[in-house]
Parts: sequence; C-alpha cells; structure tokens
Amino acid sequence: MGLLSVVLLLLLISVQSCWAQDDPLLPFSEHLDPEQKVRLKWGFDEVQDTILFQLTVNTSGWVGLGFSPKGGMTGADIVIGGVGQDGSYFTDRHAVGNSMPVIDKQQDYKLLSLTESDGQTVMKFQRSIKSCDEYDLPITTLPIKLIYAYGQTDDITYHGTRRGTKEVNLLRYMPRLTPPDSKYFDMIMVNFTVPANQTYYHCKIMRTPDFDQKHHIYRIEPLIQNLDLVHHLLLYRCPPGVTEIYESQCYTRVNSDECMEVVAVWAVGGGAFEFPTVAGLPIGGNVDDVLYRLEVHYNNANKTAGRVDNSGLRFYYTSELRQHDAAVLGTGLVLAPGYGIPPKAKDFFTYGLCDTAYIPQVLSQTQDLQVFSVMLHTHLAGRKVRVGHFRGGKQIDLLAVDENYNFEYQGVTNLGKTKTVKLGDKLLVECTYNTATRTKLTWGGLSTTDEMCLAFLFYYPAMNLTGCMSFPNLTALRTEMGKPDLNNWLFMMSTKTWNDTSINQYQQTLKRIDQFVIVSDSHKNISRNIGKIPDLKVVPSAPCTSGCDSERLAWILLLVSLAVLLAF
Repeated sequence: MGLLSVVLLLLLISVQSCWAQDDPLLPFSEHLDPEQKVRLKWGFDEVQDTILFQLTVNTSGWVGLGFSPKGGMTGADIVIGGVGQDGSYFTDRHAVGNSMPVIDKQQDYKLLSLTESDGQTVMKFQRSIKSCDEYDLPITTLPIKLIYAYGQTDDITYHGTRRGTKEVNLLRYMPRLTPPDSKYFDMIMVNFTVPANQTYYHCKIMRTPDFDQKHHIYRIEPLIQNLDLVHHLLLYRCPPGVTEIYESQCYTRVNSDECMEVVAVWAVGGGAFEFPTVAGLPIGGNVDDVLYRLEVHYNNANKTAGRVDNSGLRFYYTSELRQHDAAVLGTGLVLAPGYGIPPKAKDFFTYGLCDTAYIPQVLSQTQDLQVFSVMLHTHLAGRKVRVGHFRGGKQIDLLAVDENYNFEYQGVTNLGKTKTVKLGDKLLVECTYNTATRTKLTWGGLSTTDEMCLAFLFYYPAMNLTGCMSFPNLTALRTEMGKPDLNNWLFMMSTKTWNDTSINQYQQTLKRIDQFVIVSDSHKNISRNIGKIPDLKVVPSAPCTSGCDSERLAWILLLVSLAVLLAF
C-alpha cells in the first residue's frame, strides 16, 4: 500500500470516528413508567460529544421521547419514530404547547436502528450532548426531565394516558444493584380518614420490624394511594427517650417535635430513590429500639370529607452492609411565622444559610459531608431553587440547582458524583418565587398556598444532625422597614402598596440584615449564631460546541492537506 493510500485510510478512519458512531455498550438503564412498559438505555462519550439512546416500548405503534424544561410538553425537545406499513419513520421535533410537536428544520438526531416485533418497538438513535440548535435542549451534568409517550397504532395522534415524566441525571447516573438477600418493610398510614381541611398534617409514631443485626436500607419507594391528596411524606427517627406509640395531628401534642431527624422524604411527582452502592440508611443494631415518626401532608383542596388513605413508604434493605451509613440534612429557610413574600413579584428571592462551622457546637464528633443526592422543595409560587457552595468566603460551586422548578415534579435526585462539603463551608439555599398574579402576601407556612424554601441533602458518613438553617432577624427587618412594633409591621405589610420599587426595597433589606443561623442535632441540642447572606452567582454553562473538537478537526484538515500534496 502506497503512502497516499495509507494517508487516505487514516483520513477515512478519522472522519468516521468523528461523524459516525459505532454501536457502543449501553451501560445505563431506567424504566420510565411504573408498569415497566417503557425502558430507556443509554451511553455517552463526553470527549466525542455524543450520547446514544435505545428506547424500548411495549407497543406496535409510534413511540416518542423528549427532554423537557419543566416536565411537560411546552418547550420540549422530542423525537418520534416507529415502523409503519411503508417502513420506518423518525423525526426530530419540538413542542410549542399541548399539541402536535413541530418538525425541526434542522434534524439533529441520527437514527441508528428501528425495529418492531412481538408487540415491542425498539428505537436506537444518537445526538450531540451540547446541541447548538435553538430547539434542542443541551444535556448537562444536571438532572433532566424526560418525557415519553406512545400510541397503539402508527397514526400519531393524542396519546391519552400513555405518557409520563421522569427526572434522570443522564451524564452522572449512578447504576443500581439489587442485593441477593433483598427484603422490604412498609411504614404507612392504615385506613386513615382524611379530614375535610384544605391543609392537614397527620403524624404516626411507629416501630420498624425487629432486626437481629444492623442492616442497610438501599432503596425507598413511595406507596401513594391518593395522589390528589398526598402532598409530601417525611419519616423522622426519634431519639431514644421517645417510647410512646400514637398517631394524631402533627405539632399539637406536648413534645411532638422531639422526632426531627429526617431519614426519608417524598413529595409530589417523586418516585423511588436509590442510595449509591457505597452508602445505605442504617436500620437495626444499635438503632434497633428507636421509634420513627411518619408525617403526611394532606392537601385536600376541595375539602372533601370521608376520604380514606393508606399512603406511606416502602424500604428495601440488605444485610450486606455498605461502606458508609447515610443520613439526611435539612437546609434552607427555617419555617417560622412572620416571613412574607409580597404580591405582584415576578422574581422574589428568599435565602436560607447553613454555616457548617457551627456543627461542632452541637456534635462532639464531626466529619466532612459527602453529599450525593438532594431534594429541593418549595410550594406553588416556587420557580427556581439553587444551593450555592462557599469556601473561604468564595463561591466554589452550585451544589444543586433547578432553574425550572415545577411543583408537580419533585423528587430526590442523584447529583451524579459525590460533592464534599468541608466543615467551615457555607451552603446558601436560594429560592425564586413568582407572585405576579397574587394580590395578597404569601406567608411562610405549612399550607400549599404558603411557601417554603428547603433543600434536603443526602450524605455520608452519617452524623446525628437534623438541620442547618437560618431565619432573618425580624427585629432588624421591622426596624429597617420603619415599623419596629410587631403589630404595626404586620398591618403595614398587609396594606402596603407593592410595586417594583417597594418590592426591590424589601428584597434588598431582607438580604442585607443579619440571619440567625441555627444548627440542631437529633437530641434537640441547638446552636444559634449570626450570619450574613453571601452573593450567589450562577455558574455559566459551557459554550455550545459541535460533536468534533477543534483538535480533531485540525488533525483531519492536516491529513487532507497532506493527501493533496502527495497526490501531486
């Protein structure tokens, strides 16, 4: 073979490796629906900027997969394909609303194979991770909301109930393993009649099954009987001094706040949660005799009487212990009276500060936190949630972020990689609200129409922490706003004319005043300190690039030039 032939062969190989994609392994897999009729497998190469998908659906009709900014159709980047009478079809589309998605002028998805047999359709395709098309959503290291739909025929019409949404971290996915000795137990309400109240919190103190040794919980699954009533679930571990088993309305009994160490959390739109293989939630052993408090928030919007509920959580556990015990730390804004969000605000910020330098004030043994998952939580006015990470007075990261927060889709999300929070670091939970259509103040509170700003951090190794939060100094706030007296201040807030100027003044005052930073452990030891809200910056996203990096393109051009020279 001559030199020219060798060069041309190298050129061909380089071009193929850049623009063509061999069939790689698909190491990651998720069922997108509870019935396990829709399965997505994928693999990616960040250097080549390619991601490969294989969508398998139990249907002989059309199938569709999309990437959605908020979990619905509007603004979604969608592909639809199938095998019809005239062969296979496949199109890159985008949705402008709850209607037929529009075909993109630029088709950026490449179909690799599309087969249909035995009532199952398998569609394999690839795309660039960072797409430059205005109608294609870039895939980042943050979780992305996947939407799916399918039909029973190849007539692409309304899908009915054959659709769903699931949030997955495609580029930082944690594979799931099921131990051979896997078992489970449930902690649920039993035939509880939901009161005809718009907002009701019910608490039930209970035991877990008896364990002869320590085990690790590796998966938590929601058991929701009434999706229209159950807003969220929390399971707390009680300190050893709690021995009475009972159930009642939450926060109405004496010492009803004793069990405050969160171990599990679920909210509207969330699904099952899997711990990474290095950590698990400890159960049994030295924690065998403790009790747990299950808290269920019922949002009975229509105040319907007589509804019975048996919702709760299922815990999968194993005797094959993982390397670390896991735990949950509540961060954000302390839920206390007196904090109001003004009406007519398009972007109003609230803040909750956690200063980990104060953790040693309540714990004798402390360690850095290895954070692997997070659940972000606001109510109906919430639009964005960010968790800033600060070290040495400087922001070093966004620990977690949801720029398109949707109340209907809340879940515990793997960060994809473990992030280290060193003792002394600060975490700032920033929530953005939109109250443009509201005419009255929105107060912080328990109701769905009230507001919260919380981030539950899943981490290891476990410490006996319950919360690291803050609340603004309301005395300083009232003084700054010119109404030191509490009653006069509440009257002023409720009757004030809110416009862009007054909203901005109130916003800046809230951010400027001191914060009470509160750290608490599971035995109700509390430290109270003063802190200031740091400036949170949005970390810029990487620039949009094509599938081949500049170095490879330069190499290809060099080979082309060499081939031309040798030809003469």
